Amino acid sequence: MPNRSGKICVIGGGGVRSPFVVKTIATEAASLGIGQLVLLDSDAFKLSKYGELSREIVNRIDPEIKVTLEVEPETALKDCDYIISSVRVGGDQARLKDEEIVSKYELLAQETTGACGFAMAMRSIPVIAEYCEIAKRVAKTDHLFFNFTNPAGLVTQALNTLGYQVYGICDSPSELIKQISKMLGVKESEFSCNTFGLNHLTWFNDFKVNGKDISSEVINHPELFSQTEMRIFDKDILTISDNYLLNEYLYFYFYNKKVMRLGNLSGTSRGKLINDVNLKMNSELAEIDVPNNFELAFKIYFDNYNVRENNYLKLESGVDRVKVYTTPTAKEFIERDDEGGYSGISLKFIKAYKSNQQVEMVLSVPNKGAIAELNDDDVIEVMCDIKNGEVTPRKQGVIPNLALNLIRTVKEYERLAVAAILNCDVDLAIKALIVNPLIANHDIAKSLVQEFIHEYGSFAGSWK
Repeated sequence: MPNRSGKICVIGGGGVRSPFVVKTIATEAASLGIGQLVLLDSDAFKLSKYGELSREIVNRIDPEIKVTLEVEPETALKDCDYIISSVRVGGDQARLKDEEIVSKYELLAQETTGACGFAMAMRSIPVIAEYCEIAKRVAKTDHLFFNFTNPAGLVTQALNTLGYQVYGICDSPSELIKQISKMLGVKESEFSCNTFGLNHLTWFNDFKVNGKDISSEVINHPELFSQTEMRIFDKDILTISDNYLLNEYLYFYFYNKKVMRLGNLSGTSRGKLINDVNLKMNSELAEIDVPNNFELAFKIYFDNYNVRENNYLKLESGVDRVKVYTTPTAKEFIERDDEGGYSGISLKFIKAYKSNQQVEMVLSVPNKGAIAELNDDDVIEVMCDIKNGEVTPRKQGVIPNLALNLIRTVKEYERLAVAAILNCDVDLAIKALIVNPLIANHDIAKSLVQEFIHEYGSFAGSWK
């Protein structure tokens, strides 16, 4: 029997996505020697609903895993081998407040880019840094820490700047790679590509199947703009991007006026939709004793969760999702192939990290010369090669000017934003927002910083 002494903690384990997170962990736990799973959350109600749903899912997949629901960080993180951070600091209400503030200035109000992303970073960075410090004190000395807390690039940059070795993960690049593999009718293990940029700001090129270059086939595939997340872009975007494919979040840079126009026409926003769905789901689950009525709780969960999934990027683009999500039975959910998501990326990393087999995957890590035009300590999102405990960001060649100019500009914004938040520096915050191409107005930047400090300054101390 394999040693099952490993311990993994999910910070934000009472979150709405937890049932998906734990399914992946439970599926892979035995092969990784994981015997303990702790779901840590400051919200006891969410733990009693989404945490309990998650615990039952784990029990049905691998009953040998001991699942603990915990509100105390030191207890949860003690002796951990692996930690995944997925927290929405301030909850849905803070997201709505971000949208309200930013929309007043007729700017794009999207949660991780532009001004909303800065506000989210103000809340997220101090909180996750505190978890890192606790982990440094009580977790295993060689623990691995994965950050999915948004804005993931800014948060991972800040944590590495503070001296914590943290790997940033995001399921957006891996989802596009998965969609392209499916479009081509090949296994993911047979498909490879190059990815580079920043979190929520990446480009894809150099497509291969079993080592053979198929870039032309991908670029010209008749289903590229219908069966992948490229669906939201105009087809001639490839002419502009030198035939590099784009991360879906680049839509918010290249179509921000369209996003705002569609939002005005619909009278709602992604944040409002998520808030409404979660309020309804919480209300319905409040009447349910989840451990004793799991099947009903499971149905309520998926009936509501699928509303948000089926509307992903639809409000912003006017385009339906490629896949329509329907409610499975618990048995169907547990038995169907695991979709991975961000926990899947973490576990794939752990496997690769411990193996002598080289594996490629997209991570947010310090640049170390991968993109020559950036600093070595700049956190970038890039295809990495992982083997025997070594993570090597893939060296990039000549990057098209369109992509490079935006990467350099947004990276400068990230440097300034991190410095501003870590030092509570008002002038640096204003400068950061002026540099950000989605804001780029001095008077508006000053007003936004004052409003954000009023709302969220308490998260980081005394701003000056």
